[in-house]
Amino acid sequence: MAFVRKKGKTAIKWCPVAASTCSTAVKGALMCYSGGYLIPTTNTTAPSAVAGVLLKDIATTDADYATARMVPVEVPIEKGVEWECAVSAGTLAATSVGAFFDLGTDDLGITVAQNGTTYDVVKCTKYISATKGWFELNISTDGIAGK
Repeated sequence: MAFVRKKGKTAIKWCPVAASTCSTAVKGALMCYSGGYLIPTTNTTAPSAVAGVLLKDIATTDADYATARMVPVEVPIEKGVEWECAVSAGTLAATSVGAFFDLGTDDLGITVAQNGTTYDVVKCTKYISATKGWFELNISTDGIAGK
């Protein structure tokens, strides 16, 4: 399961992707910048590098895969935008609400690691189950979604 917006206002921003990259980027993945181009986030991505949530799959079979291009990314435009996402490591609990977590390991920006608190990319806002919850992205430097 990837990041799916559940509550709050967002905007679509068109961001650059380098030619012949992001072969495993899926719709709903958190994306970050590297060298001026989007790539999927990893479990060591800092919140300040996160661009937003990818709105389309990127595959090597795409007609424009070998071309530098722009892709749509969904970004929060108000405080409190919530996204549903799966938990791939650790166990989410009702007591997880309000806590900050990292992204999942080696899954290219599509899950949260409840047992990781080094980078604090997301804040849990709603407990659904041990493996799923709602989260705010901790990506703003101006207080929109930050700690």
